[in-house]
Amino acid sequence: MRLALAQLNPVVGDVSGNALDLSAAYAEGVAAGADVVCAGELALTGYPPEDLVLKRGFRRAVGEALEGLADEVGGAAFVVGFVEDLAGAPAAVWRPVASEATASPPLANAAAVLRDGRVEAVYRKHRLPNYGVFDEARYFMAGTDPVVVDVAGARLGVTVCEDLWSAGGPVAAAAGAGAQIVLNINASPYSRGKRADRERWAAAHAAGGGVWIAYLNQVGGQDEVVFDGDSFVMAPDGTVVARGAQFAADLLVVDVPVGRPAPSPAPRPRTDPRLDPVAEVYAALVLGTRDYVGKNGFARALVGLSGGVDSALVATIAADALGAGAVTAVGMPSPHSSEGSLTDARKLAANLGIRFLELPIGDVMSAFDRVLARPFAGTQAGVAEENIQSRIRGTLLMALSNKHGDIVLATGNKSEYAVGYSTLYGDMAGGFAVIKDVPKTLVYELCRQRNDAAAAEVIPRQILDKPPSAELRPGQRDTDSLPPYDVLDPIVEAYVERDRSVAEIVAAGFDEQTVRRIATLIDRAEYKRRQAAPGVKITARAFGKDRRLPITQRWTG
Repeated sequence: MRLALAQLNPVVGDVSGNALDLSAAYAEGVAAGADVVCAGELALTGYPPEDLVLKRGFRRAVGEALEGLADEVGGAAFVVGFVEDLAGAPAAVWRPVASEATASPPLANAAAVLRDGRVEAVYRKHRLPNYGVFDEARYFMAGTDPVVVDVAGARLGVTVCEDLWSAGGPVAAAAGAGAQIVLNINASPYSRGKRADRERWAAAHAAGGGVWIAYLNQVGGQDEVVFDGDSFVMAPDGTVVARGAQFAADLLVVDVPVGRPAPSPAPRPRTDPRLDPVAEVYAALVLGTRDYVGKNGFARALVGLSGGVDSALVATIAADALGAGAVTAVGMPSPHSSEGSLTDARKLAANLGIRFLELPIGDVMSAFDRVLARPFAGTQAGVAEENIQSRIRGTLLMALSNKHGDIVLATGNKSEYAVGYSTLYGDMAGGFAVIKDVPKTLVYELCRQRNDAAAAEVIPRQILDKPPSAELRPGQRDTDSLPPYDVLDPIVEAYVERDRSVAEIVAAGFDEQTVRRIATLIDRAEYKRRQAAPGVKITARAFGKDRRLPITQRWTG
């Protein structure tokens, strides 16, 4: 059987646009001699559609678009993910969503098998994830039955995403119903190391059921998640025989030796090497930034460029994502900024070929000092005065954004957001926080990887070598307020990403006083993070939808 796996980049809510892309992918697959063309999970709606599914007009548009696609499909089957409205289900199985005013009929996260102008079969996802960034139990009802169809003399089972991620279950049921190939269509967000988990589960099911596994993932950025594609076809012995592109749309055409012979020569198997772990993260950040900016209607971006490593990385990602001509870097030196930082910022902008705008803030700081002289009288200068500098910069960036329509890219990293070493309405200001989920130690790795990939010093060595500093007071260093990042980052990872207790982290070899202090800072900064811009998720647990803690709470474990 010849499979064509259409690794697409849908836009959530753009039902008509997604349908056009699906139609084009089907035509391309048929032209390549495919017996079946496959698209991703909820490819017709984009993933995740969230509360759009509560809108009757949205559900109606999805149904009409699916019928339109079916009309175009001939003898080659087309598997398409969509939201199915189960309006005819018995009242006893209705599950209201939100309130009576907004309740929808039961829905399914479904995959339609289209052939010969009609919907031949519908598979409804069995396992509905309700953890991390997923809220499927809020919207969908679980299916219970396997779907296996005859295609080109072979038996093809259909499953959806989470159905693959546990022993037995829907994949085993499809194999038990006679499937020789089990298709698993996905909208599986990227995080570091996830490919190994996907392939481990696929191999377990391939061996357990004696079946081929066709794993199809979508690609592209959607708010804080980014889908990496990286589709593959695996033989029953666990060998990956073909791979799709990473972080790019693709059509992977593969001949699987079941059913009748393909009518034309087999395509050459594609098993290109994968990106290394750091290059993967960089590619995810570039794609996530490009799609967030573009899908939300922006053409240009602004980055506050301080001469530090975080803003240097964000500016570089922005240039790679949008093109140098679409990025403006804004240097906003204060009397406390070192001349070296300003020189480094200018050099980076020149290396990237991006516009550099310099707006000194000394006079604005003086104006604030005059206005605040009376209410601040008799107090020592400290964090309040330091943060005014950051807020001046945030105000200037947002003023430029309002004037010219450019989106501001915030430059804070995960280490800073974790412990609150960031200023509300200052360096946190912006529409998208590119490296919000990137620990500081990884920031340096990404900068070095980018230089290595270019075989050039794109990000000046001086930026990477100097001690990190906010430069809000003379001689300031990050280590004045925080432990070294190679100590901080493992504590943040344990406490935030793995939910380890203070006692467990201390037992792993960390200083108790340091751990307790960091845990307290993380908990107290929740109110800041709740107001932060979204950013690309690259770890197993990012701030935002992944990790939902109350702002007002007193647990100190």
